[in-house]
Amino acid sequence: MRSNKVRTALTGLGIVIGISAVIIVFSAGEGIRSLVLGQVESFGSNFISIETKVPSTKSGAGGESQSGAAMAQGVQVTTLKLEDMDDINKLPNVTISYAGLQGQDQASYGSEIKKVLLFGVSATFPQIDNGEIDNGRFFTEDEDKSISQVVVLGSKIKDKLFGDADPIGKYITLHRSKYRVVGVMKPRGSSGIISLDDFVYLPVQTLQKKIMGIDHILSIVAQLKDTSLEDETAEDIKYVLRHNHDITNPDKDDFRVTTMEEIMSTLDTITGALTLLLLAIVAISLIVGGVGILNIMYVAVTERTAEIGLRKAVGAKYKDIMLQFLVESTILTLLGGISGIIIGSAISGLIAFAANNILGISWDFIIPLRAFVVAIVFSLVFGIFFGVYPARKAAKLDPIEALRSE
Repeated sequence: MRSNKVRTALTGLGIVIGISAVIIVFSAGEGIRSLVLGQVESFGSNFISIETKVPSTKSGAGGESQSGAAMAQGVQVTTLKLEDMDDINKLPNVTISYAGLQGQDQASYGSEIKKVLLFGVSATFPQIDNGEIDNGRFFTEDEDKSISQVVVLGSKIKDKLFGDADPIGKYITLHRSKYRVVGVMKPRGSSGIISLDDFVYLPVQTLQKKIMGIDHILSIVAQLKDTSLEDETAEDIKYVLRHNHDITNPDKDDFRVTTMEEIMSTLDTITGALTLLLLAIVAISLIVGGVGILNIMYVAVTERTAEIGLRKAVGAKYKDIMLQFLVESTILTLLGGISGIIIGSAISGLIAFAANNILGISWDFIIPLRAFVVAIVFSLVFGIFFGVYPARKAAKLDPIEALRSE
C-alpha cells in the first residue's frame, strides 16, 4: 500500500467521506436541537401551552383519529374563549396567562404596503414571552378591553414600513382602518420558518372584533408559579376546559395542553429520529468505502503473495498472517476515520459560522462526544469486517505455491 499511496488514498476516500458525514450529522442534530431549544426558552421555561384541536372521531378498523383530515378540510374549533383564560388564571399554580390569535393582512404607511402576520395577544404577553420593547411601550389591559386600535411592530416590519424614522405615534393602515403605533419590539429571530420580527402585535380583542369578526381564540399560554407542579397543573387546566366545553369523554377534547417537559421530549424524539435516518443514509457511503478497502486489501494480497509465502516458510502461522492483514486494513480505515473527523469538524464549524454570520440564525457549534465514539467504532468495525476476507485468503496461501509466484 505504501508503494501506491495515491491508490490507497483514493480507496480510503469513501471512509473519509462517510465519517465526515457522521460528524456533520451529529453536529447538525445538536445545532438544530440548540436552535429550537433556544427559541422555546426565549418564550420562558415555566409555562404551559393550550391550543385548539379538532376532536378525534373513531372510525375504521384501526379506530385512528381523523383530526388531521378534518383540519385539512378547513374545520375550525371555535370553543376556546377568553373566559377560559380567565378561569385558568384562577388556578392556584398559575401566575398569569395570555390569549393568542393569529391572522394576516396588508399593512401600509405612506407608499409602503407590506403583507404582515397579525398576532393578537393579551397585554400580559411580554411578561410571559420574554418579549422586550425597543422603543415606546406595549399596549395596556385597558386598551385590550376597550378594543383600541393600537399596534406594536416587530423590528423587521418597522424597518420595512418606516425605515430609520421613528414610528411611535404614527398611524399605519390595517384592514382599511388606522392603527396607532405605540411600540417596537427588539429583534427576536425566527420560530421555525416564521420570523417573529415580521409580526404586528395588537390587542387580541381588537383582532377578534375589528379585523377577523370572531369571538374565539386559538391559544392560551399560562405561566406557572412552581414548575415542579406542571403535570398537576396541566390536569387542572384540562378539568377546567372540559367543564367549560361540556366534554365528558377525553377522546373528544377540542384542545391540546402541552407542558415544557413534553415539548423537550418531542424535540429529543424528532432530533433523535432524524439523526438515525441520516446515519442510515451515511452508512451507504461507509459500505462503499468498506468495499474499496476490501478491494485494495485483496490486491495487496495478490501483489505480496511471494512475501506471504516467505513469511510462512520461515515459521509464520495462520494467525500471524491473518493478524497482519487485519491490522493493515484497520489502520487504513482508522486513518480514513481520523481524516473524516477532522474534515467533518471543519465543515460543521463552517456551517455554524455561516448560519450565525450570514443567515443570522443562532446556531451552536456542538460536536457531542458520542459522534467521535461512533466515528471511531465505525472505522474499526469496517476495517475488521472488510479486512477479514483478504486476510483469510492471505493466511490460507500455500507457502510453496506462494513462493513460486515470484
